[in-house]
Amino acid sequence: MTKTGPTVPSSMIVAVLVCAALVLGGCASRLHNPDDPLERYNRAMFAFNENVDKVLIKPVGQVYDAVTPRPVRIGVGNFFSNLGDVWIGFNNMLQGKVGDGLSDWMRFAFNSTWGILGLLDIASEAGLPKHDEDFGQTLAVWGVGEGPFVVLPFFGPRTLRDTAALPLDVAADNVWGVDHVRTRNSLTGVRIAHNRANLLGLERTLDEGTIDRYAYARDFYLQQRRFKVSDGNVPLEYEDFDNGASLLPLGTGTDTLARAAVGYIELVDPTAIQHRMSPNP
Repeated sequence: MTKTGPTVPSSMIVAVLVCAALVLGGCASRLHNPDDPLERYNRAMFAFNENVDKVLIKPVGQVYDAVTPRPVRIGVGNFFSNLGDVWIGFNNMLQGKVGDGLSDWMRFAFNSTWGILGLLDIASEAGLPKHDEDFGQTLAVWGVGEGPFVVLPFFGPRTLRDTAALPLDVAADNVWGVDHVRTRNSLTGVRIAHNRANLLGLERTLDEGTIDRYAYARDFYLQQRRFKVSDGNVPLEYEDFDNGASLLPLGTGTDTLARAAVGYIELVDPTAIQHRMSPNP
């Protein structure tokens, strides 16, 4: 009689093959991502930012969310958004979009006066749209390449081009430029709390929508930056480095997850969009 070895259940073989495929697929996606040559460092910094958020930023946002009525929160968001229109308009001018730049400055003038220091967004009601520009986008219009993806401590995801532009964006920020230290710190603290509170309701969706939070945030950050640089003239594209690309238009549930992913790790970004949760799109 011929002896045979122990029989391995077919279900176990299938399970091993599935696990191997998942592991190899994950490794392949890391090795073949041309946008992220600094991935090991970036993942470590991403984890650091998340820990800072868990220990410090998120609790502040939760307190702010619990004690601040919604009308007050809308006014706070409008106030900080109005301050940003000056720099946004300047960048539109530098990019040759004179009409948009004048519109941004008119927004600031209207909202700062008739809108009670920007607490009311009457400019949008008057037909002056809100724009979102920074010096990183200006450099892109001037032909500067974006460079590799990088995660900065506290400031979160950037490209190398946006990292180079960050000091000027910070210097031009009307909150961080306040000379009075106590006022500057108070305004900065309120803005951080406001931005973080706006993301509390999106975290569960983000957790359920992805296994790898870092890769998800990275890919969508790059997509959104490219979308902004082109002023929306190209569709958002999700790069799957193993299976090609599939188009994901703005306004889908996936885009909502993307905005949550990016915002979640923008801990103290002075250029973060203030209208992320505003009732007026």
